Amino acid sequence: MSAVLAREAVRARLPSRLCLLGTGGVGRAVLLRLQELQARGVARDLQLVAVANSRRVLSATTLLPGEAIEQIETIASITTPDVVETALSAHRGPCRNIVIDATASDLVASRHAPWLAAGIDVVTANKLGAGASLARWRAIIAAQAQGQTRYGDAASVGAGLPVLRSLRSLAAGGDEVLSIAGVLSGSLAWLLHHFDGSQDFSDLVRAARARGLTEPDPREDLAGADVCRKLLILVRTAGFALEARDVRVTPLLDAVLAHVDSADLDATLSRLDAPMLQHLERARRQGRTLHCIARWQSGCVSVGLEALDAQDPLAGGSACDNRVVIHSSRYRERPLLIQGPGAGNEITAAALLDDALEIAGLVPR
Repeated sequence: MSAVLAREAVRARLPSRLCLLGTGGVGRAVLLRLQELQARGVARDLQLVAVANSRRVLSATTLLPGEAIEQIETIASITTPDVVETALSAHRGPCRNIVIDATASDLVASRHAPWLAAGIDVVTANKLGAGASLARWRAIIAAQAQGQTRYGDAASVGAGLPVLRSLRSLAAGGDEVLSIAGVLSGSLAWLLHHFDGSQDFSDLVRAARARGLTEPDPREDLAGADVCRKLLILVRTAGFALEARDVRVTPLLDAVLAHVDSADLDATLSRLDAPMLQHLERARRQGRTLHCIARWQSGCVSVGLEALDAQDPLAGGSACDNRVVIHSSRYRERPLLIQGPGAGNEITAAALLDDALEIAGLVPR
């Protein structure tokens, strides 16, 4: 056994301490699922020691996940930039330390590489880590080797669908990825699936936000920024160094809506209605349906609306489904299709905890 594998085997037998960052919809779902798994005995060796958001931090030798949701809103302890290091260093004894990033914070994502280099494993749904600048992505890769740590990123694309795992398996087997195309936004998939002209597109955006399907500011979804980051993660995982500036993004919103003050956003969403209705009617005249598609092939990289034939593999699926089509040397004639639900707090939380359990050695790799 190599020295690296030997160290990994030792760490897998250690108890694991969790620090959860983010108590929004996904963070709360993580706590509820952790409570359920611990009650079933699946995650009894995952010890929750800290929960933090942008305002407060709750820390103790052991926290009960179900109680932590309410406790953090009643304490006076203020979050500091070194919250993770402070919380984890307060507990003695050999262990494996795991941070779960359930935020959308760039500041938190900027800490992924330093944590990994310091020996702290990171599990994340935050796409601003591996989906931001190429330099940050490379730093994350290097930090894992330096700290002998792991980066659980399954929740960052496809809410835990085996997309990144499949790309890594293809690369490890010597396969060459030739193209990647996909419906990568569950929120946009839901919006376009329900948009039939019977109600304004802006009303659907409001409904999706109320259901927790979009980002708190739905312009993150409508601008294509979220899809762009996911595409960057996929292409980089396939072995190609790509910067955000290399991606041609055609947003669903116009310049006015993109820059309006957040307080005036709801009243301005109606600017979406006329252009989206035009897109819908044009697609219908062609016998096609509207989808937001991310594509990478031979240096051409794009994100935007496309009208697809019913036979197109990216045109199927249910309302919130993500669908990814991968052509490679092995899958040249008949591509690999990965499909499943790609949005929702519970699904994302499950993917985060699946990665944490795997890193902790509690489920097979």
